[in-house]
Amino acid sequence: MGRFIAILALTTLLVACQNTTAPAESPSPSPSPHITVSAAVLQPGEVPAGLTACPGSGPIASYLSNLQAADPALGARMTDRWQQLQARGAIDAAISLFAADPATCTAELAITAKIKAAASFVAVFADEGQAERAWTAGILGFLPPAPDQVAPGLVRGTSTGLGVSSWTYSNASVRMACWRKSAFASLLVVANLDAAALKAAAAAIDARLN
Repeated sequence: MGRFIAILALTTLLVACQNTTAPAESPSPSPSPHITVSAAVLQPGEVPAGLTACPGSGPIASYLSNLQAADPALGARMTDRWQQLQARGAIDAAISLFAADPATCTAELAITAKIKAAASFVAVFADEGQAERAWTAGILGFLPPAPDQVAPGLVRGTSTGLGVSSWTYSNASVRMACWRKSAFASLLVVANLDAAALKAAAAAIDARLN
């Protein structure tokens, strides 16, 4: 019913679970957001020491252009994922990538097996209903786990500290958080960092989503 696939060839971890939940009622429309997506994503002062910003961090168009030049195949995949979010109502998005080794910046979400890194993605929608439906369908290919999915390191809903529409996953090398708040949908991935780093980064982003 639910299944996990690899996030990357070099690491085996949760990527997606098939969502078999009946559609929930659409949340009420929300007021226009008061923050830009570029200001909402993880900022340089919010990552552990030793991580530096990757080229392409910022507006989604800049990121995709930079990635396409470095790795056309990966650039095409990420462009397709962004276009899927646009089809579901995404108005704008931004991404921030930080890595201990610049060579990993062109990996998928800058995540590789042994290098410390952090990536955050925030998309904004016209209203909460669109954001919820997009989050349910998957953010950059990461779907919420099914209600009956059980796995070590998997937490869903309010227990994450990020609200009802949220899930987190942790293993020895990669930790993730994906959630919807207001008219925003967010994805956060950290590699080779501890649970405290994920929690602090998610809290910083979440506090700005209103």
